[in-house]
Amino acid sequence: MKSIPLPPYAPTLIESTRAIGYTLESAIADIIDNSVSAFASSVDIFFFPVGDSYIAILDDGYGMTASELEAAMRYGSQNPNEKREASDLGRFGLGLKTASLSQCRTLTVVSKQGENIEGRRWDIDHVIDTKDWSLLVLDSDDEIDNVPRIEELKRLESGTLVIWQNLDRLKVGELDFDRSMGKKMDDVRLHLSLVFHRYINGEQGLKKMQIRMNNSPIEPADPFLARRNTQVMADEVMNIEGSAVVIRPYILPHISDLSLNEVSALGGKEGLRKSQGFYIYRNKRLLVWGTWFRMMRQGELSKLARVQVDIPNELDNLWTLDIKKSTAMPPEAVRNNLTSVIERLAENSKRTWVYRGKKETQDSVVHVWDRFKGKQGGFYYSINRDHPLVEIFLNSSPQVKRNVETLLKAIENSIPLNQLYIDLTSEKQVENETLTTMQEVESILLGLLEQISTETGKAELLESLAVSEPFIHYPQIINKYRMGGTSHGSK
Repeated sequence: MKSIPLPPYAPTLIESTRAIGYTLESAIADIIDNSVSAFASSVDIFFFPVGDSYIAILDDGYGMTASELEAAMRYGSQNPNEKREASDLGRFGLGLKTASLSQCRTLTVVSKQGENIEGRRWDIDHVIDTKDWSLLVLDSDDEIDNVPRIEELKRLESGTLVIWQNLDRLKVGELDFDRSMGKKMDDVRLHLSLVFHRYINGEQGLKKMQIRMNNSPIEPADPFLARRNTQVMADEVMNIEGSAVVIRPYILPHISDLSLNEVSALGGKEGLRKSQGFYIYRNKRLLVWGTWFRMMRQGELSKLARVQVDIPNELDNLWTLDIKKSTAMPPEAVRNNLTSVIERLAENSKRTWVYRGKKETQDSVVHVWDRFKGKQGGFYYSINRDHPLVEIFLNSSPQVKRNVETLLKAIENSIPLNQLYIDLTSEKQVENETLTTMQEVESILLGLLEQISTETGKAELLESLAVSEPFIHYPQIINKYRMGGTSHGSK
C-alpha cells in the first residue's frame, strides 16, 4: 500500500482554527502560559485601541533563538503525549498561534537573548495570497524597529514580545471600538487575576510573577480567601498512574462577615452561588472553576464550598484537557474519591449558613432547642423540657404546667420553617441571632433566683444554668452569684 503526502491547505486551515472558541481573556491567558514556561518574573500587557490598534504582551523570560522561535511558530510544535517539564503549561503546541489569530489577522513574535533579536510573523492575508504556510521573517533592523513596544523588549536582557495587529475579530459589531476595548480589557484583568492568582501571590514552590496592564499591576483574586477565617479541611492525596492529585476543601466565611470588596472579588452576591464547586489547577494555573461536574447540585446551602484540586501536566490525557485549556473532566478514579469529600464539604457549608459562623457549643451544653431525626428521614425541632428556664415552670402547679406545655407545643408546631430557610440562605444577617446582652441575662437570672427560697436551691439552679444557653456565654454573671451574690436574688 502506497502513501502520498497530503498537507492541509494553509488558507483554509488557518482561517478555520480561528473559530476554536477563544475569548479575549482566555487567549491572553494562553499567551501568558508561555511566559510562565519561560520562567518570566514579569508580564506586561499593552493595548492601544486607536489608529493602528494593537495588543502587545511582553515578558522577561528566557527568550528564544531563531530555531526555537520558528519551532514555536509552527502549528503542532509539541506532541501532547510527550512528558514535559513540571513548569510547562502548554500541551498541543497550538496555543500561541490559535489563541493569537483568534483575535487578530497579524501575529508577530519578537524574542531576545542577550544582543540577539529574532522576529517572525504570521499574516493571514499573506498566507491566503501565497496559498502556503509562509512564515514571514523580520530580517532587518527597520522591520524589527517598526514593531510596537520593541523598545521595552530591547531594554531587557532576555524576553519575548507578542504583538496582535489587525484586530478584526475584536472590532466586529463595535460602533465605538475605543470604549468597548476598555471594557473588554477590564474583563481580561479580572480573568487573569483569578487564573494566575497563585503565581501573582508567589505561592511556595512557584516563581512569583507580576502581571501589569498598561503599567497598572494586576492584583491576585484568591477564590478561597485563604488569609481570612476560611475553614480549611485536611488535604487528600490520590495517586493516579504514579502522579499525585492533591485535593484541599475550603468553606468560605459567611457573606455577612465579608467586606464589600471581598464580596465583589468573589463575583458579587449573585456570583457567590455560581462560583461554588471544584477549582481545577494544572501546575498551579486555574483551568476550570465553579462546577461540581454533575456530582452534586449547586444549592444555596453549599455555596460557601470550594475544592482546590491540583493536577500535574502528565495527567492531561485523563482529564480530557482541550486546546483552550478551559475544560477538564476528572477521570473515574478521581470522581470516585471525590464523592466522600463532597459529602463532608456540603455538610460543613450548610452548617456555616445555619450557624452563621458561630462556634458550635460542646455536647454537654444544655440547649434551648433539641434536634431530632424523624421516622421519614427528615428532622424536627423541639423545645428542651429539661432546660432550667423551662423546667422551673413545668415543676409548678398542674394548671401552670398544662398551660406552659400547651404554649410550648404551639411554638413548636408553628415554626415558620419555609421563611426561616429563605432568611438563612439570603445575603442579610438574621438580626435575632445575636447573643442576649449581659444586662438581660442578669435580669433573667435574678427573676429565677427570686422564685427559690433556699440557698441550696439557688446554688443548684446556678450549677444547672452554668451549662445552659444563654448563661454559658456569661460565666462571670454565674460566678458573681455563686460567690455570695445569691442573697441579691432574695432582696
